[in-house]
Amino acid sequence: MPVIVNGYELNDTEMESELPGHQDAPDPVKSAMTALVLRRVLLDEAKAQGLQGDDEIIIDHLLGKEVLVPFPERAECLRQYHAHPERFTVGELVEASHILFQVTNAVDLDALRLHAQSVLDELLERPERFAELARANSNCPSAEVGGNLGQLSRGTTVAEFEKAIFAASPGCIIPRLIETRFGLHIIQLGRKAEGKLLAFDEVQTRIATAMHAASHQHALRQYLQLLVGRASISGIELQGADSPLLQ
Repeated sequence: MPVIVNGYELNDTEMESELPGHQDAPDPVKSAMTALVLRRVLLDEAKAQGLQGDDEIIIDHLLGKEVLVPFPERAECLRQYHAHPERFTVGELVEASHILFQVTNAVDLDALRLHAQSVLDELLERPERFAELARANSNCPSAEVGGNLGQLSRGTTVAEFEKAIFAASPGCIIPRLIETRFGLHIIQLGRKAEGKLLAFDEVQTRIATAMHAASHQHALRQYLQLLVGRASISGIELQGADSPLLQ
């Protein structure tokens, strides 16, 4: 079925040009087609406003006019700084070991969880067996060294794992299974270095830039949704803010 936007039929040549940039998407063809649709509604709007020039130039001009987001004030940045001090702390380290029970398509998740919990219960009673049970059970290469991951800093692990290890006390086994996209983890902590909180003046520009970028992305999503809602589109169902281009 052809994809038609405001009477314009997207063609194979456009798709061939766009597709290589979407190979990492879950559905590259859908992602590429969504990008083409959104580009077309932007071009149509730019031309409706009388903008002239190369396609990319008039799209940039349009977005520069329609998607305007002010930089946050100092007080807004300060609130962000106080709300998330861990983001502005340097030198924070924690020694960690883990046992990974990997989740795959073939695994019985309930059985895996029961097994992982039984290993955790054993370790809470006998923590000295951690390295032994890591070698016997872990699906991570670290199993060869008793589950030892060494010293970890923020940003080096997935979010759920990071949150757990930096929130827990040093020298303990976290008394619950930690779930990540890799599976279920039993985590043992060693020493922790608390790190140093950077002064606000050192990070204000970084905070303002990040907040502005997030606000701009939100405003862009809203503007594209508005254009899509006004356009005549057939041959594809867009997912609004969830469409690949709007992530």
